[in-house]
Amino acid sequence: METLQNKYLGMNTVMTHRAFGKHAGIALGAVRNEALRLEELLSRFIPRSDISRINSSAGIKYEKLSNETYEVLSRAIEFSKYCFGSFDVTIGPLVTLWKEGRNESSPPEDSDIRRALALVDYKDLMLDQDKKAVKLQKAGQSIDLGGIGKGYAADRFLEVFRQYEVTSAFTNIGGNVATLGAKPDGSPWCVGIQHPRQEDSLVGIVCVVDKSVVTSGDYQRYFIGSNGKRYHHILDPSTGYPAESGLASITIIGDNSMAADALSTILFVEGMEKGVELLRRFSGIEAIFIDKDLQVHITDGLKESFIPNEGISVDVL
Repeated sequence: METLQNKYLGMNTVMTHRAFGKHAGIALGAVRNEALRLEELLSRFIPRSDISRINSSAGIKYEKLSNETYEVLSRAIEFSKYCFGSFDVTIGPLVTLWKEGRNESSPPEDSDIRRALALVDYKDLMLDQDKKAVKLQKAGQSIDLGGIGKGYAADRFLEVFRQYEVTSAFTNIGGNVATLGAKPDGSPWCVGIQHPRQEDSLVGIVCVVDKSVVTSGDYQRYFIGSNGKRYHHILDPSTGYPAESGLASITIIGDNSMAADALSTILFVEGMEKGVELLRRFSGIEAIFIDKDLQVHITDGLKESFIPNEGISVDVL
């Protein structure tokens, strides 16, 4: 049986794919082409992409989209409604401000955050289902798919593998992991869960088959301010600042990578207590919460599949 692996930069991150089977080589090439195609479609940094066209036409007109982009945005709005706005793809102005509107050791000015925050509202994303067209209501608004785009891509990559009759595969898009089937020997895939305060260290592993494993954490992209405070990249759409929910990281395990991607952002913003409540609305979704005290909490369905490292205590919710 042919076993192959690809690793390369794409979608502004490192991607790794492993595939097993007769057509593994062709499948990996097709997945790479799919990554390029999706980036051309969904990246807000590529001027001709669907997302860039919507952003450029904000406050002016509707833009006709591909069915795929329309589907992604429709799902994004569903998640926003479900969590009452703690997930919002119109967060683009805030994302840009936090990337560009600060110095190396300080957050942006409060007044700038308030101005950007006034442009963030998923209800201003108008969808015309018949024409598959979308418009942002206000000039200056912009879409950022950072909380859902990688998940959609991972689901598409697995679909490409299936098209080439690959039955065992693993894809990692910058920490967003999705698996197809089990390993060739029938054993589950073991995905490491990063320790949020110890680089190159794990709190444990979760063993999965045909599942996605998506983590959001305050350690992935952050800076320490001159005041000693940690400012991370997961912004709360209700405040305009990095989320302060008492969590250091949250990992979602589920069948669908796009849902897991969105939920990891939502639960990180909402915190553990509200997060556990929200999870009850979904079937087949499990979670690993790591709080600011570095206590690991897992949902009941992970008791048999999460293996903590030595010295890590685990609380079952």
